[in-house]
Amino acid sequence: MNAIGNVIWLIFGGFISAMGYFFGGIVLCISIIGIPFGFQCFKIGFMVLLPFGSKVVSNSSSTGCLSVIFNIIWLFSGGLYTALTHVVFGFLLSLTIIGLPWGRQHFKLVELSLMPFGKRIVAT
Repeated sequence: MNAIGNVIWLIFGGFISAMGYFFGGIVLCISIIGIPFGFQCFKIGFMVLLPFGSKVVSNSSSTGCLSVIFNIIWLFSGGLYTALTHVVFGFLLSLTIIGLPWGRQHFKLVELSLMPFGKRIVAT
């Protein structure tokens, strides 16, 4: 069932969204300061590419205060906008019964796109 959901997701916009995250990651990796943020874009891009059958969990390794500082920078430099976009699309897709699984995937992406540092993606 996850494979069918992922194929439909990719056909109806998931591939284009993932390419946007990958492009943003490449742009951010141009500068040394942007490399950690670029890696987070790649992480979100892989989650957007195949959201069915994976979930976001908090990373158990302690990264100290850097993940908190980076999450705050991420939040104010586009993370809030990205998360709100996923909330809007999740709400719109959840208006119909057929769109509920895809709306749920957008709500799952909100957590990762809002504060990606200190999170990891695991297969379920």
